[in-house]
Amino acid sequence: MDFKKDFTGTSFVLVGFLHFMKLLKDIYKRRELLWNLILRNLKIRYKGSVLGFFWSLLDPLLMMLVYLVFMKLMKFSVNLPVLLIGVVVWQFFVICANDSISIVTGSTNLVKKVYFPRIILPLAMAVANLINFVLSLGVLFIVLMLFKVPISVGYAWLPAVIVLQFVFCLGFSFVISTTNVFFKDTEHLVGVILMTWFFLTPIIYPIEKIPVEYLSVYFLNPMASLITLYRHCFLGTPIPCVNSLYLSLGITGLVFVVGLAVFSCYQKYFADEL
Repeated sequence: MDFKKDFTGTSFVLVGFLHFMKLLKDIYKRRELLWNLILRNLKIRYKGSVLGFFWSLLDPLLMMLVYLVFMKLMKFSVNLPVLLIGVVVWQFFVICANDSISIVTGSTNLVKKVYFPRIILPLAMAVANLINFVLSLGVLFIVLMLFKVPISVGYAWLPAVIVLQFVFCLGFSFVISTTNVFFKDTEHLVGVILMTWFFLTPIIYPIEKIPVEYLSVYFLNPMASLITLYRHCFLGTPIPCVNSLYLSLGITGLVFVVGLAVFSCYQKYFADEL
């Protein structure tokens, strides 16, 4: 056994854990700033609109209606509950990705003049979007009841799945928000990546459409596993290729860890670049 190698690996994990705990402590100390930024993000999204925060409920409803009409006009054969779940879940990811592009560059004065853990910026954005997403799931639940979809025992897993997606979206936002500070073409690249990613994810089609022999590769896409889990929660649909699903969930955690490491490493340069 290579004790030197094991000791180095253990030390690395320990240092990372201690850094993470210190970060949580700093965030807790500035929890009022975090809360104020969350409220700001919620208000900005609907600032000047007549209905204001009610758009949090109307947005998913109108989005579902648009997809429903489109699929009917194109005469596509699709399971509507399957489609609606995919659309709502995907929208949360897309909004977080798009908002993260300017979450640091759009807070130049704050970053340059005030000391605080910069991680609060993407965290506040992600929490604000999470609140909207939970409201969207409420609308989705009502729509599924109208379609007479029975309540599945999978609902018990719903909070855990929401946390998993939040962790993934936050990790992805760390990477995008950091990259955009140093590379201004990030906005255009993200648009192309998201468009491609949409068709590689089972949003407008069920996972059963993917041949079994390709599932192990297909589930390397974290959003594919997350949408599959949401459909299991809401509809009780079976989960194919469970081992590949575990790998996908591992990738979800890895995205968060890498994103947090990248953000933590480069945040000290933000003020100079802005």
